[in-house]
Amino acid sequence: MSATRSKLAASRRWVIKVGSSLVTAKGAGLDQSAIADWCAQIAALRAAGVQVVLVSSGAVAEGMARLGLARRPTDLHALQAAAAVGQMGLVRAYEHEFKQHGIKAAQVLLTHEDVADRARYLNAQGTLTALLEFGAVPVVNENDTVATDEIRLGDNDTLGALTANLIQADLLVILTDQDGLFEADPRVQPDAPLVSEAELSDSRLMAMAGSSKGELGRGGMRTKLTAAYTAARSGAATIIAHGRQPDVLGRLRGGEALGTLLKPAQGVMAARKRWIAGQLQLRGRVQLDEGAARVLREQGRSLLPVGVRSVTGDFARGDLIACVDADGAEVARGLSNYDAADARRLVGARSDEISGRLGRPGEPELIHRDNLVLAG
Repeated sequence: MSATRSKLAASRRWVIKVGSSLVTAKGAGLDQSAIADWCAQIAALRAAGVQVVLVSSGAVAEGMARLGLARRPTDLHALQAAAAVGQMGLVRAYEHEFKQHGIKAAQVLLTHEDVADRARYLNAQGTLTALLEFGAVPVVNENDTVATDEIRLGDNDTLGALTANLIQADLLVILTDQDGLFEADPRVQPDAPLVSEAELSDSRLMAMAGSSKGELGRGGMRTKLTAAYTAARSGAATIIAHGRQPDVLGRLRGGEALGTLLKPAQGVMAARKRWIAGQLQLRGRVQLDEGAARVLREQGRSLLPVGVRSVTGDFARGDLIACVDADGAEVARGLSNYDAADARRLVGARSDEISGRLGRPGEPELIHRDNLVLAG
């Protein structure tokens, strides 16, 4: 048992994400026995003093089964209809099974807007924390019924990671129909070794993850790895493991080397910066000169207009924009102190030129360091 895995026994707050293929038994409706088994395992974790938030896929897949659809709808409204139908069965199943263990379940539906707006983000954080303090198990899903393609979170791996950030979880567990992350695609190389543990700073991981996706879900191994990077912002480790392993959650808590453990390589990010980093919609971008890109990467200082070469996009003051280098690689992202029109007026401006260019006093920074998050 590694030192990192042994620490899991002392962790007190987990986010557990269960994938569509597990919950719905490859599309044949909800797998009630599997759901009962995971709820029993979560009840055991609760009895051991672990607070749990469950992020469950399966609403769309269950809706497909109930509506007799052979394939996942591509039309937005048909997809939302399937989600609405399926959500009823999904929540009822969890409520029933948790009730057998004297546990209250709570449904929490989130959209991108709930994590993009600072006030709503803090409200969601407070609600989830209160539910945990009441001893309930929040069952979280994306609100597919109202989300649009432009504002959707995209997949429940991402939602699980953002939830880990919201509640400052110690561990994100992603249960899937695979044993974990392999060094190569096991469908192509059956003898490819399983990655038991890795630091998220390992540059080889993304190549190992590939790009495949499942029929029922939206996320493949790459989205799970990306989720691990997101969860690491709040200091959470991530384990990707097969959800059909007997007592998988209890064995993970005991430190058994199941699945792939991905360890955070960076320090805990401040709460406001975690919120900024969790934003998924960029409204524009600014290209930096070499000096500004180097200062941001090496020192994490504020971005001044003098280091900006060009501005693209149509954004308002306070919107999220990307800072890219001369090659287009993202250096950082942050909340702009200016709208796009004013930002264009300030391209290359020294601090003593800002008032003259705007015709009024202005902020010395295009993006203040407190509102800026470095890429990677």
